[in-house]
Amino acid sequence: VLDDLIVYRTAEQAFRIVVNAGTADKDVAWFDQHATAFAVSVQRRTDLSILAVQGPQARQVTVPLLPDGLADAAAALKPFSACWEADCFAGRTGYTGEDGFELMLPHEAVVSIWQRLLAAGVAPCGLGARDTLRLEAGMNLYGQDMDETVTPLESGLAWTVAWTEGRDFIGRTVLEKQKATDHQRLIGLVLEDRGVLRGHMKLRFENGAQGEITSGGFAPTMKRSIALARVDANAEGRCEVEIRGKWLAAKVVKPPFVRQGEVLV
Repeated sequence: VLDDLIVYRTAEQAFRIVVNAGTADKDVAWFDQHATAFAVSVQRRTDLSILAVQGPQARQVTVPLLPDGLADAAAALKPFSACWEADCFAGRTGYTGEDGFELMLPHEAVVSIWQRLLAAGVAPCGLGARDTLRLEAGMNLYGQDMDETVTPLESGLAWTVAWTEGRDFIGRTVLEKQKATDHQRLIGLVLEDRGVLRGHMKLRFENGAQGEITSGGFAPTMKRSIALARVDANAEGRCEVEIRGKWLAAKVVKPPFVRQGEVLV
């Protein structure tokens, strides 16, 4: 897994790709490496900023503040779709498990809408809050739950792989071989004892299988400690996690834990 990113199809043969800032150089180099063979050109946009507005009231607050020509289209968007007017772009996407928009606008336009969102009572939040929300929503974070040492099949992301017969893609041969064998998998955990789950904590199962937490923390919505963990393929039975030298009970669940404020596990 090179990165987690989102791709918007904006025309028959045109796409907008949003990558992580920390991996942008690596991602663009990878695109450039493969683009020539497909007669694809890659244009890096450094003139735009991105702002995510998320939450139960995000859309109703944001739509009136959007530039003319974009507001009506944004109000009508379905989840995981987008609209744009010139260089102003709105996607009904996000990384929090909540509804809302990701806005891509020229720098000066983002400053303006940021100020108007603050005036409308929208509260800024940082990566710590985002990390709590994406964990509750069961969303992987690149560099923690997945990286270049693991594949989508080991990261709970098999659903992102287009197995359609006859459709070739980079890495398909390797993934098909892995799919046919036992491989590690990603699970969800809820701590049943007192404590806080954190990344890299060790797991053990009743049948002798092992694992390690990739992301963990306290879930404010659930008032419980939760985690994502990568475990052996045969992991089953009672699960325990080692916290400060003690083995505490944890329940295996299927993410997401929370979606749009509703507890699902």
